Amino acid sequence: MEQNLTLYKIFYEVAKAGNISHAAKKLFITQPAVSKGIRTLEHNLNIKLFIRTSRGVLLTDEGKLLFQYVNDAMNAISSAESLLHRHAQLGMGHLRIGVSTTLCKYLLMPYLHQFVLQYPHIQISIHCQSSFHTMKLLEEHKLDLGLIAEPESSRPFIFHKIQEIEDIFVASPTYLDNLLLRRGKTIDYLQSATLMLLDRENMSRQYIDDYLKKNQIKASNILEASTMDLLIEFCKIGIGIGCVIKEFVLEELSTGILTQLPLDIPIHKRDVGFAYLKHPSISHALSSFLEICKISPY
Repeated sequence: MEQNLTLYKIFYEVAKAGNISHAAKKLFITQPAVSKGIRTLEHNLNIKLFIRTSRGVLLTDEGKLLFQYVNDAMNAISSAESLLHRHAQLGMGHLRIGVSTTLCKYLLMPYLHQFVLQYPHIQISIHCQSSFHTMKLLEEHKLDLGLIAEPESSRPFIFHKIQEIEDIFVASPTYLDNLLLRRGKTIDYLQSATLMLLDRENMSRQYIDDYLKKNQIKASNILEASTMDLLIEFCKIGIGIGCVIKEFVLEELSTGILTQLPLDIPIHKRDVGFAYLKHPSISHALSSFLEICKISPY
């Protein structure tokens, strides 16, 4: 098969032209080289492909059958070349990003907006799931980029910090007032209240669980939510005390809709950023996005 590829090109041009001389000019080789190529292909396939006439050559029945497939193959190659040219001309590509719903809404969106304006022909796929699953899909080469909290070990990723975040506990003033009425003045808020946390698959939840365990805080009742937005809304209507990211509730804190609970031992801040696999070469789509974010790829 491999040794026949050049011969198929010769066969294709001769079949289209119906003339060995015309095909030789198209291929920029000599007529004897074309004739030798046809004889070699016929020998390799053990069939007769052309009937020679005074006006040129005609395809045999076997030659017509072969030409149908070779013609389709040549058209497919031509289409692929045109598509590649269009990709290069328009800067086309495909970027697959993994991110949690919360980080997508609050951190990724501004970068996406700028990227789409500058690279409108690059297709974008957004996969919303926990940071844990994003890292797993990155390792499986099913994603190009992830927006995650910095993992304990960056291997095998390159990680670029874009923002520092702080986990805090918040509640509505009404909920805290009612909790005081029920429990009295000497109250341990986190152990007495309904404590609202993200589900256990979320890396933020694991981080908070470690904090609670280290500080020997045992909640009497835990309510789990799948997204940070749900936690924030639950806090606003007074269901309980929620652990949220401070940077995402600044407006609610400034207007008094939510109140931040003071902690004897504050929760250490975390870094959030873009992560991607270490690789000697990266795609045009990924390098363009990193350029928008003012990040050097390596």
